[in-house]
Amino acid sequence: QVQLVESGGGLVQAGDSLRLSCAVSGRTSSSYLMGWSRQAPGKEREFVSAIRWTGGNTYYSDSVKGRFTISRDNAKNTVYLQLNSLKPEDTAVYYCAACSRWYGSSWHRQNQYDYWGQGTQVTVSS
Repeated sequence: QVQLVESGGGLVQAGDSLRLSCAVSGRTSSSYLMGWSRQAPGKEREFVSAIRWTGGNTYYSDSVKGRFTISRDNAKNTVYLQLNSLKPEDTAVYYCAACSRWYGSSWHRQNQYDYWGQGTQVTVSS
């Protein structure tokens, strides 16, 4: 079983930066698609970014493109999400997720992700 543990969230001001980490353990594959999703109060959960473990192809939603950067460290089995130029609307619980069988379909489809972390809170004040 795959376990995902997020960390790095916190309370920051608009314009600040954070780096979220997702530690991956258990039985996993280098072919996994790793994603970051978020859920703000009163809003639907949405994927904001994803990365292919092998190859490093990256994907971003329009709302975060140009501000967030996803990356991974194969040796450390860790996926990162660098959050720059944070806005109050970025306030949400951020979840790490893994898709074990991804063949190039829409990266942001929630129901294709098999494993989820517990989430880490990001709060951005004005």
